[in-house]
Amino acid sequence: MFSILFKVSKWFPLQDKVAFVVSFSENNKSIYKEMMRQELSCRTLFLTTEKMTKTFSVYEKAETLLFDVKNPWDYIRSVYHLATAKIVFVDNYYGFLAKSDFRPEVECIQLWHANGAIKKFGFEDPLITGRGQRAKQRFADVYKRFSKVAIGSEAMGQIFSKAFHVKEDRFMKTGIPRTDLFFEEKKQEKALKKVHTAYPQLAGKKVILYAPTYREQGLTDAEMKLDLTMLAQQFRGEYILLIRLHPAIRNQFKIPSGLKEFVVDASLYRNMNELLLRTDLLITDYSSIPFEFSLLKRPIIFFMYDLEAYEQERGIWNEFKELIPGPVVTTTEQIVDAIREDVFEETLTAAFAERWNEYSKGHSSRNIVEHVKKKLQG
Repeated sequence: MFSILFKVSKWFPLQDKVAFVVSFSENNKSIYKEMMRQELSCRTLFLTTEKMTKTFSVYEKAETLLFDVKNPWDYIRSVYHLATAKIVFVDNYYGFLAKSDFRPEVECIQLWHANGAIKKFGFEDPLITGRGQRAKQRFADVYKRFSKVAIGSEAMGQIFSKAFHVKEDRFMKTGIPRTDLFFEEKKQEKALKKVHTAYPQLAGKKVILYAPTYREQGLTDAEMKLDLTMLAQQFRGEYILLIRLHPAIRNQFKIPSGLKEFVVDASLYRNMNELLLRTDLLITDYSSIPFEFSLLKRPIIFFMYDLEAYEQERGIWNEFKELIPGPVVTTTEQIVDAIREDVFEETLTAAFAERWNEYSKGHSSRNIVEHVKKKLQG
């Protein structure tokens, strides 16, 4: 159905139009706000998942459509706009791209939802090796639609080359828009006020943020591997522990009643980077969060209790393992020891931040919008 709709829509002329296909918010929002700041004159559309519809429908000067067959009218219009826009932004792997035979004048820009990578994806994902040839061809057809791929560093460019089989001439060395916040003091102050309004109990406390990545088995196994009681016994009074879980996990997890003054569930807070600004110490695992958090040059602990199994099943990029900016631990006891002994090296974190944010210097959104302007005016 998509293929037929797309082919029919290509009968209509291209327009000065920018279409964002949205699964994640920060990069897309940053670019759109910069477009408004520069008063870019073009029609703008957000083609969103159901989860993202409310986030983007607040922008009155843009149109937001639910890109889902459950809303047939929005779906048909979405395909039409994809086929007639001069600029298409995507932020994820989208199967429909395999059937999106864009005209030569169209630029499809991949705004990948992370500016660094620990776990493997794309053609390097171990799960792909067991797929049939037809599935592998579909992956290849999707990746070849990326006219450009925005990168924040040469390190991430090397990963995209392996994951997407794209060459360097397709890289946009613009930096990653979502990192601009870490260079804008006034916006940071505003963000911190929002966080304190949402969680007033953080006032006067240091903050530990625990943000584990998504795991396939986590959809059914909601066991908390972090010993919250032990952390409370060691750090209650000095710290507050913020927890940000995947929605499927959060639905099965409840904070024990005796720990509610120490543990705060921040899973529903939409903007991760705003939480990072208020975080003094990050505990994570295979998430991409450290690549942005490292810009703050604050301590990171990698709680990789299933490292061997995860590396075998999902794979970990060597580019990451070469310079891990913090201790790798497997137990809560080791987390406590790392914090108490203050084993963190700021120079290591700074080197990590520079490696992965080589082009992200506070002007990434502006760089991308300048590129868009040239394409539309050309």
